[in-house]
Formats: sequence, C-alpha cells, structure tokens
Amino acid sequence: MIYITGDIHGTHSVNTRFNRWNFPEQKKLNKQDVVIIAGDFGLIWNGDKEDQYWLKWLDQTKSFTTLFIDGNHENFDLLEQYPIESWHGGLVHRINNSVLHLMRGQVYEIEGLTFFTFGGAASHDQAFRSEGKSWWAREMPSKDEYQLGLANLEKHHWKVDIVITHTCTYQSLEWIKQHYATEVVADPMHDYFQHIQNRLDYQQWYFGHFHQDVQLPDRQRLLYNDLFVISDRKEIIHNE
Repeated sequence: MIYITGDIHGTHSVNTRFNRWNFPEQKKLNKQDVVIIAGDFGLIWNGDKEDQYWLKWLDQTKSFTTLFIDGNHENFDLLEQYPIESWHGGLVHRINNSVLHLMRGQVYEIEGLTFFTFGGAASHDQAFRSEGKSWWAREMPSKDEYQLGLANLEKHHWKVDIVITHTCTYQSLEWIKQHYATEVVADPMHDYFQHIQNRLDYQQWYFGHFHQDVQLPDRQRLLYNDLFVISDRKEIIHNE
C-alpha cells in the first residue's frame, strides 16, 4: 500500500499523525508499504536527541517505511550530510533503515506506479527566521535541480502516474488565493511546475505547504492532515 499525507513539521505532529489510534491501518502493513510526506518533514532539524528519538520511533516501532520530500522548513545543512543511494529508480538520502528522503527531480517506481518528486518552496516568513538556524537558502532549487527534473521527465517521455511537490503550480496558487487567505506570492518554482503541468501526462498531483485539505481542479490535491491511499485515491483518515 502507498499512503500520502501533508506537512508534519517534525515533533509538532509526527506522533499524532502516525499513532495507532489515528492510523489503525498500520497494523496490517509491513516495511514494503510506504507513507509519503509531502514536505516539511522537520525531523532533520537540530540533530538533537528529540529528533533522533522520533526518527528511531518511525524506523523501529512503525510497521511501514517513511518517505518524504523536503519542504521549506528543513535543515538542509543536516539533510545533505546523509548518504545518497539509488532506490526504486531514483536517488534518495537514507536517513535510517526505513526513513528515506526522496530527492528533487527524481522519478521512482513504487508498486507499479511512477512518481515524480520535487521538494522545496519559498518561506513567506523568512524575515522572522535566522539563516543557518531556522532558514536555509537551499529551500529553493538550484538551476541544476530544475534541469535534472526536466531531463528525468524527458527520459520517461513526459508521462508519470503521480507527482509529489511541496508547493504548487502557478495556476493552483491562483486558485488557492481565491479560496483561502495566503501570503504566498508567485515565484520561479510555481512557473516551473506550471510548465511541467502543461506538458506532463499524469494521473494526480499532490502537494502540501498551504495547511489545507482540498481537491483542486486539474487533478491537483492539497494535503495537510488527511492521509490518503494513492492506489485507490480514497481518503481514509482525517487526522487531528
């Protein structure tokens, strides 16, 4: 099984989101099953005992494998120290035995579905954060990462089943602005994803960042608390 959810922001909601009461289906899962977090994982933050406790908790007490893309609230200095390896056709940072970071611009095959992943986003609260302590410039992609994403989609003939990003396309951002209050302004990532959406053959696009749970037009789904079964496209849980 493949599940996906939105931002957990580290210790803020990892236990609430994945405890056995809110996620009873995990009793039937094993490490071949995956839960994907659509950015702002947040457990690679201080590298302290609290971070390590919850990373160990996910690895040793949870039946599933945890996958995540990066959001804007990650410690990229720490994240990029983890070893890189090939996994299911793409590159990952291996955090521990069953917690993996899905890197930007990669395509993976999981349970017969192809996934294009691209993390990162601009922090609208950057002015209130300190560089190297609570904000990192690497939240925004490099030119090479943008190019890598396009090259990998070209290799797959511009067709994947699932897209997972942290922020969204320009078109989706405009829709969100019409329906929800947001301080997010358009930036090159939104234009980049819009270019991909206009060309890509895909089934569903999932993203986080905006702290809402809603289905948008054009097979775009914004996730926050909801835990969703990708293979069935059936919402099973509304946490918290």
